[in-house]
Parts: sequence; structure tokens; C-alpha cells
Amino acid sequence: SGTGTGTGSSCSGGSSSEPRGGTGTSTGSGCDTRTRCGSGTGPRGGDPLDPARAEYLISGGTGYVPEDGMSGPQLLGSGAGLTYNDFLILPGYIDFTSDQVDLTSALTKKITLKTPLVSSPMDTVTEANMAIAMALMGGIGIIHHNCTPEFQANQVRRVKKYEQGFITDPVVLSPRHRVRDVFEAKARHGFCGIPITDTGTLGGRLAGIISSRDIDFLGESEQELPLEQVMTRREELVVAPAGVRLKEANEILQRSKKGKLPIVNEQDQLVAIIARTDLKKNRNYPLASKDSKKQLLCGAAIGTHPDDRYRLELLVQAGVDALVLDSSQGNSIFQIEMIQHIKDKFPDLQVIGGNVVTAAQAKNLIDAGVDGLRVGMGSGSICITQEAALRIPPDIKSLSPKLPSTVSGSFMLAVGRPQATAVYKVAEYARRFSVPVIADGGIQTVGHIAKALALGASTVMMGSLLAATSEAPGEYFFTDGVRLKKYRGMGSVDAMDKHLGSQSRYFSESDKIKVAQGVSGAVQDKGSIHKFVPYLIAGIQHACQDIGAKSLTQLRVMMYSGELKFEKRTLCAQLEGGVHGLHSYEKRLF
Repeated sequence: SGTGTGTGSSCSGGSSSEPRGGTGTSTGSGCDTRTRCGSGTGPRGGDPLDPARAEYLISGGTGYVPEDGMSGPQLLGSGAGLTYNDFLILPGYIDFTSDQVDLTSALTKKITLKTPLVSSPMDTVTEANMAIAMALMGGIGIIHHNCTPEFQANQVRRVKKYEQGFITDPVVLSPRHRVRDVFEAKARHGFCGIPITDTGTLGGRLAGIISSRDIDFLGESEQELPLEQVMTRREELVVAPAGVRLKEANEILQRSKKGKLPIVNEQDQLVAIIARTDLKKNRNYPLASKDSKKQLLCGAAIGTHPDDRYRLELLVQAGVDALVLDSSQGNSIFQIEMIQHIKDKFPDLQVIGGNVVTAAQAKNLIDAGVDGLRVGMGSGSICITQEAALRIPPDIKSLSPKLPSTVSGSFMLAVGRPQATAVYKVAEYARRFSVPVIADGGIQTVGHIAKALALGASTVMMGSLLAATSEAPGEYFFTDGVRLKKYRGMGSVDAMDKHLGSQSRYFSESDKIKVAQGVSGAVQDKGSIHKFVPYLIAGIQHACQDIGAKSLTQLRVMMYSGELKFEKRTLCAQLEGGVHGLHSYEKRLF
């Protein structure tokens, strides 16, 4: 540890009375630096080293903590694109339990979720059932647009009517309607607790209510009976006055032990209704994402084609809370014009732009007025946008019976960005304008969710991770004894053949040759969202606990302040971090 000069035939070196960093000189034909050559006591000597001196040499005699790990800018500022698997987050200090971690985070400038989870607008992932389940668990579902505008609007309407506070637009019938009308309403809306007014409309005098108990045992011959003969009459009902607060109305409903509580004004006219089922949902799903009317939050995707303006009108009428402009490359004049159109016509509607992967792309959409950004290009499990084919494959063939002129092969566009780098770069820029970022793509595990949030994302959008759950569209099938559901990219030929919406997402609606940017596949059954999402939530909370962040807000503060540290992983480190060295094992996540 010292420095010195010397001459001799056998060795040269310096001796010092200081354990570290001393200087000395020596001369002679032999070596009298006994600490190096072993002729006396010392680190390499033949005699025993004094224990106190050894401890001093090993410890360094200081109590400082060395710098460890890399900050976000150091990790992602080198110019190399990183994926979620390329790095780890170093642990911090724990002084709280995992269930104390607050996962509240922003979806847009005005919409906040209690859990940072969003289901992707894909036709094998999100329709009404998925959107309802996601909202009940504290996230939100984005209804896909690879369908007719009417179908999509109806899916949004189903979500918005699933749970409500005061139901101000209930289905209403008159005493002159027939029993069959109730069954038709039940088939259409999923319930049959319907108020009866003298006019058959909201605002008419309350005459009674019809419920399943009134009609369950009626036979076919009684389908034409007028409702006034079978309904529960007004004098038997418990009602609440107009102007009652929701909490008070809920208490009246609980005491009454009725299924519905009509709200009437001084003229006994129906103005609203409350359902017992909504009380039970409030109790069972405390994290549920709701709007100011206590309805579940729901998002929907639209394209940037002029025809999508009609779709926009229907979605707004259905009560959509947020619109996702669904494009594989969002930095386009088409998207900017659509953003401006939406903001001019519906200034309070929240608009999420994308997809983007660079700050320059994000700038144009932020300048246009977006309330959130969707980040990701080519990182999804079914996406092939980033791949670069060395040659045109020989197996190009016609795949579409609907469009005989359409041919497709394994084209890859070599455009995109590794997802971890994309999330960090866009989030670091967008935060300066208070625009939240959705990390979309590349999410394979709960650890990837934690990494995306640590890099600045406010929420995470999932496709393959939620595909093949009970709530995802499609039927289960078996292959080699494994229960599967179909999962496909919206850039796959299958999806583009189904509807124009998928083609417009990739600017392909006028192409004679469809260039596939996704594939079709199958995903193994994951069970219900109501069991799978709690596992994801618990995993995120445990990750934040290990990091030492008691909330997602604190997690982002730690990252931008430099307190949060990262470390790159070699391929060997990635192998070591997984299951290894076992003959066989069973991996159960929840």
C-alpha cells in the first residue's frame, strides 16, 4: 500500500511505518522490506500478524459508506437501450409493512386510480367484463375499438351502469306494460328491479316497483299480464325524499331490507333510485375506481380517422371517462388534429395520446393538449414492430378471405425502442408538464410493473398479463391438456381482417398489402381477475417495501432525487436471479 524506490538483486519495495499510504526507501543487495518478503512479521510474513493490525488493514479504519449503484440518469443515459430485464433496483431501508404502501397514482391530469393497473384496448383483452373487473379492483379498463361504434358504446354503457350511487337515469316502466317487457329488460340490462310510474318515464308519479320476486314463478300463459296486477304497490314501498344525501339514503336502504330505494319529490314523482347491490359492491370493493356519480370509471380507444368522430360522439353519450387515441406511432398530424377536435368539442374529456417512445414525440402531443401519454412501441409480447428481417420470407401467402387482394408475410419494421429506456425518457420530460405516463408493453411479471413505476411511469398497461383470464373475451380451448385462450396483437393479420379499427391503428386501412406488426397466439388460463389482480397489487407493495418507498409518489421522488439506485445485470446475473440448479420444481404465483 506504500510507494518507494530501491535497488537490489532480489526484489525492490518500500517500507513504511504507516499501515496505508506511507512512503519509504531501501537499498541493498538483498531485501530488508520484511513486510513484503516474509522475513519477519507482516501481511505476508512468516510470523503471526498482530490481530489488531490485521483488523485495521482489512477494515480500512474508517466508517464511511461507499457510493453504490447507479442513479436513473446514470443507468439510462449511456445511449444503450435497456429492457426491464437488463437492470435491478437496489434495496433501501424498511420501516413499514407492505400493506401500508399507498398505490394511488394518476392516470391523467384529472383522473386518479387507487391501483396503477390498466387493461389494454385489445379485442382479446378488454370488453365490458374486463373493464368492470379492473375498475372494481382499483384500476381501469380501456374498451377496444376493433368493432362497430355501437358495440363499443354499449360496452362502455354496461360498465357505467354496473355500479352507481344515485341512479338518475333508471329503466322505468308503466303499469300498462306487460310481464314480458320485464323479461326483455332483464335480458338487455341484466336486472329486473324496475320502478313503475304512471307515465312509464322518470319524473312520473311513483306507482310501484317490479322485482324478480314478483315474476319468478309466473308461467308462459301469464306473460301478457299487465304489471299493475303483479307489481309491489306504492303503499308497500319505502322511499326517501329528494335532496337526501347518499350516505343517509344508504342507511335508509339498509334498515328497510329492500332491494331498491326510490327517491321521490314532494309531488311523489320519481327522481332517482338506489340499489342494494351497489351497497354490497361498495363493501366488497373498497378500492373501486369511480367518478363523481359513483359510477365505475371506464376508458375507450378510438382511432384518428375522420370516421372516428362519430364513434367519439357515441362514446361520450355512453359516459366514457377517458379516451385513448390508439395508434402504433402517435406522433402524427392525424393524432394532433384529433386531439384538437376532442378538446374543442369536449374540453373536459380526458385524452390519452400515443404511442410514443421519445421526448420529441411526447412534446408534440403535450403541445396539442393531451392529458396523459401512452409509452411503448414494439415491446409487447405479440408485437414484431422492432424486429428487422434480413430478407423477405419465402412463405408470403394470402391469409384473408375477406380481402382477397391482401397478402401478408413476416415483415418487421425495425422501429421502436427498448421499453425501460422509453419509459424513463418520456416520463422525465412529461413530468415537467404534469402529464402522467402509462407504460404500455413489455410487462411479463409483477417485477416489471415495479420497475416501470420506478422509472417514472404513473400506471402500467397490460395485455398478455391479463389475457386468458376469465374476464377476457373469447372462449377457452384445450391443447395437450392445457387450458388456453386466444391472444393476438392488434397489428396481426387476424385482427386487421376483423375490423377497420385495427388497420387504422397502423395506418394500413388503404394498403393493398397489409404489413403485419403483430402475431396471433394463445395464453394459458390465469383464472379470474378478482384473484390475479390482488396478487399483482401485493407484489407491487412488497417491491416498494423492499425499496423503502411508502407510496408511488415517494418512489418517483426517490428516483428523480437520485436516492433510488439501480444496477445493470449481465446475462449470467439474469440466470442467477431466476430458478436454477433444481431437477424439477413447481412455480405457483398465487
